[in-house]
Amino acid sequence: MYDGTVAATLRAARTRAGLTLRELAARAETSHSALAAYEQGRKSPTVATFLRIIDACGFATDFELSLRVRERDGLSRGRELEDALNLAAQFPARHAKTMRYPKFGRR
Repeated sequence: MYDGTVAATLRAARTRAGLTLRELAARAETSHSALAAYEQGRKSPTVATFLRIIDACGFATDFELSLRVRERDGLSRGRELEDALNLAAQFPARHAKTMRYPKFGRR
């Protein structure tokens, strides 16, 4: 079952391509023992090797970059934003009842 890991991705690509470890190894110019180690999660391929193996299976690699919420200084970004909004709520904005236009000198 695919679980989002490199090992599962490689295994899924190979099985969907209908290739044995030896067939894929020949296409990807690597050893079948290295492929087995990658698929079992005992070793991690370099990015270049990963892309070469996926390509040898006949698949394209498309990546989408997305912003991730990460923790910094032990405070999650969501919590940091919530704290900032709560602080801002303690200082309500004060708006004038009438709009004032800038004065550019006397005429």
